[in-house]
Amino acid sequence: MKILHNRRTTVAALVAASALLLTACATTPAEAPAASATASGDSGSRVALTYDGGIYVLDGTSLELVSDLPLEGFNRLNPAGDGQHVLVSTADGFRVLDTAGDTELTDLVFDAPTPGHVVRHDGRTILFSDGTGDSIIFDTASINSDELPETEVVPSEAPHHGVAIELEDGTLLSTLGTSEGRTGVRALDASREEIVRSEDCPSVHGEGAAQNEIAVFGCSNGVLVYNDGTFTKITAEDVYGRTGNQYVSDTSPITVGDYNSDPDSEGSLLSELLLTDTVALSSTVVDLPEGVEYTWRGVARTADDNAVILGSDGALHALDVTTGEIVSSTPVIDAWEGPAEWQDAHPALIVIGRTAYVTDPATNSIHAVDLSTGEITASAELDETPNEIAVVTG
Repeated sequence: MKILHNRRTTVAALVAASALLLTACATTPAEAPAASATASGDSGSRVALTYDGGIYVLDGTSLELVSDLPLEGFNRLNPAGDGQHVLVSTADGFRVLDTAGDTELTDLVFDAPTPGHVVRHDGRTILFSDGTGDSIIFDTASINSDELPETEVVPSEAPHHGVAIELEDGTLLSTLGTSEGRTGVRALDASREEIVRSEDCPSVHGEGAAQNEIAVFGCSNGVLVYNDGTFTKITAEDVYGRTGNQYVSDTSPITVGDYNSDPDSEGSLLSELLLTDTVALSSTVVDLPEGVEYTWRGVARTADDNAVILGSDGALHALDVTTGEIVSSTPVIDAWEGPAEWQDAHPALIVIGRTAYVTDPATNSIHAVDLSTGEITASAELDETPNEIAVVTG
């Protein structure tokens, strides 16, 4: 089923230098004291950051260094979902990092050649191995630092760069594709028998479960929505309209996706977002203001079900997902340029509760911002350049 029901919204102006969600002014990084105080993160939270040659683990409130763990290679970070462990994507698979206490990079590794996406939903964690096409599924609460948890392994029809999510009733949604390309998504029931599939999602990438577990996947020509045994395609209003990642809230029917309408664009910076109403089955393209671009690392959902964007102008921009308008903007770091390659270090954003964590590779620093006031509550300078980031809540 295809639905063409889109409208394009242009955001004309910013509320510059206002608080992100309220009215207080933010301090700039230069004004914010390094590793300063007022409680910004959740109690016991930890921030993990990769750099070339290792992983930093910081206290989530003060941003003081807890551990510096050597690890060679380009490594990616994924919260396991239990508030304590981080899964580090290494050459061999997903390695378990325990952030509790003094922290420990354990020797436990989920065997997953070419480790890809990690999805956490409804008490289950799903790892996807691009090298085998396997979905590796376990109860989130069962992960520990002593031994690997029991897992269920569900193979794909062929290896590919994919993703999977398990819903509350046991339905597994898993992407379809090969090493040559990706085409769609299939739904398997709790006994892993196929229920339905759609191969109308070229270059499928990313996933998200909105309110009432309506799942959305990005395509190069729109998005694919799954609800109660049925796939629905919402076709992009542009001939080429690629969505690669979904930023979701399980209490909001609206998903936020990155969006690119220019097939000839170069680099990683984007200037449009896609808002998908999973109830109305419609999508809205939002054009960001001139001078405001972002990468896949720069979008997050907030506690009020709206969104915040880390712009290339160095500001955090609060987006009302129901209107598609920027409602406030707060400077945090200096303006920056997009990376030459997606793996290259560039500013990143993670939101936990009321706190936004913003990295600034240009100054080897990280800042915690209180989204309710716009105040930078903690900052830290690092010896090495931060790249990947993950936050666990303790």
